Amino acid sequence: MIRFLEHGEIDFDLWDHCVQQSFNGNVAAFSWYLDIVCPEWTALVEDDYQRIMPLPSWEKAGIRYLSQPYFTQQLGVFSMPELYKDKVEEFISAIPKFFRTIDINLNSYNPVDSKIHNPEEQINMELDLISPYELIQSAYSSNLKRNLKKDSVKQLSLMRNVRPEDVVELFRNNRGKDIQILGDVQYKLLLRLIYQLIHKGICEVWGVFDSHNQLAAGLIWTFSHQKAVLQFSGVSEEGKELGAMPFLIDSFIREYSGQTLTLDFEGSNDLNLARFYGSFGSRKVGYVRIRENRLSAPAKMMLNLYQHFRKLSKK
Repeated sequence: MIRFLEHGEIDFDLWDHCVQQSFNGNVAAFSWYLDIVCPEWTALVEDDYQRIMPLPSWEKAGIRYLSQPYFTQQLGVFSMPELYKDKVEEFISAIPKFFRTIDINLNSYNPVDSKIHNPEEQINMELDLISPYELIQSAYSSNLKRNLKKDSVKQLSLMRNVRPEDVVELFRNNRGKDIQILGDVQYKLLLRLIYQLIHKGICEVWGVFDSHNQLAAGLIWTFSHQKAVLQFSGVSEEGKELGAMPFLIDSFIREYSGQTLTLDFEGSNDLNLARFYGSFGSRKVGYVRIRENRLSAPAKMMLNLYQHFRKLSKK
């Protein structure tokens, strides 16, 4: 039987055990991760936590709704036993009706009935690292191979244990200028999350520096469930010219190749990013976004106004 639990009713030990043992578990489903990105999250639980579904719950103007938290690509149903479409549908149907809108991402192991949900396909790119580096590198695109051989790459030096703040600031000062949904609140949340991941011993922060000892590119990796997830990254304009990001990812692949590990690039809905990640020989792995609006017309108007002012006040 599937039960709905408010946040204070969840047994976090049993919850985290299920996440850890689930064949499709990921780091974002752990209770401590959810506590940071969505403090009042609720849950659906089957039997004695054999299958679970985190519900990223929010409330504004008396309206309860589900919305995907920042820095959380995939949630959905996590399961220790096998998982089928009918069971996923059973969980979705069990979402309480008092959640007036739903906008969440399921995970890549959550098949849904497209006739019911009209799911929106999302793109993720993954690269298995179990093969030797030479074999992985042979599948790189010709253009990537050329870029890695450029003289500019020889100016770069790799460093581990870079300050997370430096990588975040590098992003904010470059690509982040064009991303309107991220402001001070979200960047503070991100840093809090990264330091918790470091505290848990499952996060590494890598950087590449140019000949003037300036940070040209940085990557934050999270390790969980035999995956290395590209949690966050930043690159300067000069870093792009120098090929700092390809050099950084290639260095990571070189170090971790030959291990039972999958490099999860995340953030691949951007076609240019997907193309770039694909140049390393990664494969496309899909997951779905489902949305439902149960609001009345006046309530929809209120929610739209709230979302509009939220964007204006993001800083």
